[in-house]
Amino acid sequence: MSLQGVYKTAKKDGTVSYRSSITFHNKHISLGSFSNETEAHHAYKTAWLLLTESEYYLHDYTKSSCLSFEKWVSLINYRDNHIYFSTPIYLMKSYFLYYLSPELELKFSLDDLFYYSSHKIMKRNGHLFVADYGMQVNLYSRYGIKNYAIRGKDYEFINQDPYDFRLENIRVLNTYYGVDQVKRNNKLYFRSRIHIRSYYLIGFYESALEAAIAYNKAIDVLKKNGINKNYTMNYIDEVSPQIYADIYHQIIIPETILQIKEAPNKT
Repeated sequence: MSLQGVYKTAKKDGTVSYRSSITFHNKHISLGSFSNETEAHHAYKTAWLLLTESEYYLHDYTKSSCLSFEKWVSLINYRDNHIYFSTPIYLMKSYFLYYLSPELELKFSLDDLFYYSSHKIMKRNGHLFVADYGMQVNLYSRYGIKNYAIRGKDYEFINQDPYDFRLENIRVLNTYYGVDQVKRNNKLYFRSRIHIRSYYLIGFYESALEAAIAYNKAIDVLKKNGINKNYTMNYIDEVSPQIYADIYHQIIIPETILQIKEAPNKT
């Protein structure tokens, strides 16, 4: 007779394994697959303690529990907040925590709860991303931060915590290619530059929109002059085509860019 919460199964190659699960408040929860029956039963007993004893908390996790840390978080959240998530989420009053490890927690607004309850966050080489429709999507892109963006220049975390992704803590300073903010004569301007052999200044503008359109126009000029670099145009949909065209025609591209007639030599 199998131990409580354990059933024997076999992998495709015939290897025997033991799966553990628990049912609590009519919710059936899988606890994982184990190489032996003893570990599987220990996982079941640990899960029961987490669900019924309030003195166990997130910082009490140990690998000897036979449960993954993700499952530990999910069970404690289910005990405390009466909702089960398959991802390692713990609900707070006005936000939620997503645990990548016992030492690393991310903070998110409740508006993001539905998304992250069904999307697992991964960290690789310092980058955070999720798997979405078979693609790896940079976590920052969900908040309007470009892949090339530089912290402090293109975006910032208001409280200086780079793991606090609550919407009120993220300030996007620049959403366009080739555009950044600079101070000239004690006034902030949007600078538009483009890299050819090195960076070429297109101009300084009152708005990010003008600077972004200037960047697009510079790309058009370079392509006409035979510069075949793989530039990415700024996608602009916040103004009508007519307004875009009016701004585009008012932009004056500097002679230093207009005079470049051939692609730079590769080194």
